[in-house]
Amino acid sequence: MIRHIVFFSARDARDLETIRAGLSLLTDIPHAARLEIGENVKTDQLGGEVDLVVYGEFEDEAALAAYKAHPNYQRSIDIVRPLRDIRMAADFDSGSAVVTPVAG
Repeated sequence: MIRHIVFFSARDARDLETIRAGLSLLTDIPHAARLEIGENVKTDQLGGEVDLVVYGEFEDEAALAAYKAHPNYQRSIDIVRPLRDIRMAADFDSGSAVVTPVAG
């Protein structure tokens, strides 16, 4: 499973809803096993730069590539890119991730 996480910040807070709407186009792309668009609740005391997060899970790299090749992906870019400041992305294979049990 490939986990795809992308962080966005708006240049202007007044554009947050437009950015969210642009990112929401991604949820209509069929290649993700899971795709969420969420607002950063900004509880981390060291960083509040990120406004919105895209979190996706993909069966494999081919599914992620198909997602990025879908027309809605480019439509989302066309809306979001002019309004965003930061865009930071990371992909990792959850099969090779280190997992720490949660104490409970």
